[in-house]
Amino acid sequence: MVIGVVAGAVVLALVFIVVVFKLMWRVAEPNEALIISGSKHRTEGLEEGMGFRIVTGRGTLVVPGVQAVRKLSLDLNETELHVDCVTHQGIPLKVRGVVIFKVGDDFVSIANAARRFLDQQRLMSERVHNVFAGHLRSIVGGLTVEDMIRDREKLTGQTRAACGTEMEKLGLIVDSLQIHEIEDPTGYIQNLAAPHAAAVQRDARIAQAEANRLATEAEQQSFARMAEATRDSEILQAGYQAERDKAAAKARQAGPLADAGARQEVVVQETRVAELEAHRREQQLQADVRKPADARAYEKRTLAEAERDARISAAQAKAKETELAAAAEATRVKTAAGAEAESTKTRGAAAAQATRATGEAEAAAAQAKGLADAEATRAKGLAEAEAIKARAAALAENQEAVVAQQLAEKWPEIVRAGASAFGNVDNMVLLNGADGMGEMFAKALTMGGTGLGLARQLLSSMNPNGAPANTGAGLNGFVPPRPEKVAVEKDEG
Repeated sequence: MVIGVVAGAVVLALVFIVVVFKLMWRVAEPNEALIISGSKHRTEGLEEGMGFRIVTGRGTLVVPGVQAVRKLSLDLNETELHVDCVTHQGIPLKVRGVVIFKVGDDFVSIANAARRFLDQQRLMSERVHNVFAGHLRSIVGGLTVEDMIRDREKLTGQTRAACGTEMEKLGLIVDSLQIHEIEDPTGYIQNLAAPHAAAVQRDARIAQAEANRLATEAEQQSFARMAEATRDSEILQAGYQAERDKAAAKARQAGPLADAGARQEVVVQETRVAELEAHRREQQLQADVRKPADARAYEKRTLAEAERDARISAAQAKAKETELAAAAEATRVKTAAGAEAESTKTRGAAAAQATRATGEAEAAAAQAKGLADAEATRAKGLAEAEAIKARAAALAENQEAVVAQQLAEKWPEIVRAGASAFGNVDNMVLLNGADGMGEMFAKALTMGGTGLGLARQLLSSMNPNGAPANTGAGLNGFVPPRPEKVAVEKDEG
């Protein structure tokens, strides 16, 4: 019984201890900080004697009735910015943006925020809005509209930098600052955009026109390709039809072609038979005629060569015999000459005297002969000179008789030379028929008479000394008569 009482007391004590511990133990959530006040505490990083303790992310014991525990939220907070500003150019604008902030995670920031917002956490957004609105108006006042439009990041950065010190004092940090919109109640921004909008509209219209042109070209090319495809199809169809027609024509010609081929094969075979027959006949001729003839020719050629070789051998023997006979005769002559030389020495003096006398006689005869030839030549020249002189005298006395005699001596040659003009004429055309033929032959025969008249005129134009009276063109202006023209056509056939 005593043991039971002791066990019950122990259990009650344990239950009491657990209940008390649970009442005293406080745990900080990840998104909150516990602010414990009521006793003097020293917190790392804080100045001594702050009078409260900060607990984050863990549990701690709190003495009820002695210490007070309150929570400071570490969640994100958001505040909308609706600020009316005036730019450096004096243009009113409305800036719309948002600021996302929270209490800093370090103990200093938590302590600063706890002192300012522990019991007024719902007013935190309003306080932040007022801070950012003031600095935003100040920054916009130093910028132009163009700067704000073209570089919003600059506006955002300057605003965050300007609010950083104050936000730090409040224990807050800015996670994000975004400028959503810049409203222009005066239409300044719209006017700025008008030229660009017009250029964009112009470029859009140009692009649309270019696109329309390209589309039209593409359509035309498509139509052209369609027409080309139609043409190619028709060409192919025509080709196929032509091939079908050709095949049908070949089919219709197959019968006649087969007959012609058969006849051609017969002709080929007959031709081959004829060639074989001709070859057989050629071989028969070779055996019956050519080979016997070749044998007879070979026999004759062999006999002729043997006879030739015999004659050559006989000639060589005769030549050898003649050579030996000549050598013997030379030896004999040499011996006789030696003997004659000995005898000549004894007769030398007498022969020399005789030779001298003979030479003197021959020289005298040659001199006499030369004198006689010279005298004969002189006499001949004198005779020719006398003849020329006598002819010149006769010509001076009776010129016509001398010329007539010379022309008579040369008359056959003159007529022959005149007739030779017709020697190479194959065809002759006479302008006046048979009379022309008679005249032509008469003129050919009387050319000698014409020559006689020409000689007479030449003689009459010379002076008695035999020199021409006038050395100008022609003889005393005499122009020999030209024979009448006769049309002559040479036969080219």
